[in-house]
Amino acid sequence: MKKPPEPLFLARENYRFRRLTDAARLMPLLGLLLIFLPLMWREPSTAAGLVWLFSVWLFLILCTAWLASRLTRGGDGDERAGLSGGAGPGDELSGGK
Repeated sequence: MKKPPEPLFLARENYRFRRLTDAARLMPLLGLLLIFLPLMWREPSTAAGLVWLFSVWLFLILCTAWLASRLTRGGDGDERAGLSGGAGPGDELSGGK
């Protein structure tokens, strides 16, 4: 039996959830870029580099905490479990198809 075609546009909540997960996946890359940025300064200063390092560290902690709170907020996760498109870990054992 053929599957019905998926809708062209996602629901607003699913779209925002996917964009937040994309942002969470990019956080390590952003962190590396910001941490290594002082290496490109023309006249490096140890004091300025340490202030930059701890500022970036605090910024990454706050952004990650905000993303984590947004990703875990609302719902029991059942509607978001279907976003992966794959079967769950226990589906092959329970006999469900």
